[in-house]
Amino acid sequence: MKITFLGTGTSQGIPFIGCPCPVCTSTNKKDNRLRSAIWIQTPDASIVIDSGPDFRYQMLREKIYKLDAIIFTHGHKDHIAGLDDIRPYNFFEQKPIGVYATEETQQALRREFAYIFSYPTYPGIPQIDMHTINAQDTFTINGITITPIRVLHYKLEVLGFRIGDFTYITDANYIAPEEMEKIYGSKALVLNALRHETHISHYTLSEAIAVAKSAKVDDTYFTHISHQLGLHDAIDSDLPEGMHLAYDGLVLEF
Repeated sequence: MKITFLGTGTSQGIPFIGCPCPVCTSTNKKDNRLRSAIWIQTPDASIVIDSGPDFRYQMLREKIYKLDAIIFTHGHKDHIAGLDDIRPYNFFEQKPIGVYATEETQQALRREFAYIFSYPTYPGIPQIDMHTINAQDTFTINGITITPIRVLHYKLEVLGFRIGDFTYITDANYIAPEEMEKIYGSKALVLNALRHETHISHYTLSEAIAVAKSAKVDDTYFTHISHQLGLHDAIDSDLPEGMHLAYDGLVLEF
């Protein structure tokens, strides 16, 4: 299984519009961050977790010619806004794209993309095959078994996912003990780390480090990063052993 980080930035990405700070003006490519998403590849599956506003460019950059499914963590705009851009996959593959989401996230999709769900339909709209995620149950896509992990993004329930030895969690600031148990033993954990200062709905870097230390994993990669965290190389070099800042284009293999 191969994991590619399509984006590692927070909701407004880096560079942040209009900002002259050292991170936003950095010439280091690792300081440029699209909205957070990953691509999961196996011989039998091509799956993306979240399709934010940068979805089209991410698919082009990584040359993703086949897409079987999109799994959504939650319904915020920076995680769903690119759904319309599945249309070329519909055209070339001549089939709907599987969409996996909780009932609550499906409500957000129906609000944002009412034309996908309205009747009568018309040619050219995105074609999806909706699957409801029950947060209590594992599910399978093309031979990949996926375990939902319930986390809190302030008061909103967001899903992380464990896939084999890999766990992906974004937009969280609380993980209950029973959900932490689902992470234990992962070879790699991806976890959000927004900035240094306290935030109402995201882990700070120090909070994320503390969670990672308690998670009993081999390696941790921090994502959903804002320009307020600092320059990639400076922050990454100061992290504890086994912890890293993720960056756009990073590939992990299992």
